[in-house]
Amino acid sequence: MRTPKNPHHGSDFSGFLRDEGMLEEAQAAALKKIIATALALRMKQDKVTVSALASRLKTSRAALNRVLDEENTSITLHTLSRTASALGCRLKLEVVAA
Repeated sequence: MRTPKNPHHGSDFSGFLRDEGMLEEAQAAALKKIIATALALRMKQDKVTVSALASRLKTSRAALNRVLDEENTSITLHTLSRTASALGCRLKLEVVAA
């Protein structure tokens, strides 16, 4: 006799987030974390301080810290793009089929 399949096996985590109406928020948070981490890594590689980058952008350190804050998803694409440009790189986003 075969053992029954695991009754606790369900959909994947993305399905759960979608069902709970949280998928887009989770994806935005993950994307912001990736971008903030990449910007911080670029700063570290180029030995650029927050103060120096803020000066390049003609903004405050507090404003730049919001850009680098992995939790803050309300930063505009324009601001992220300007920050990347000030570090000598560019922001690349792409839309892919779900």
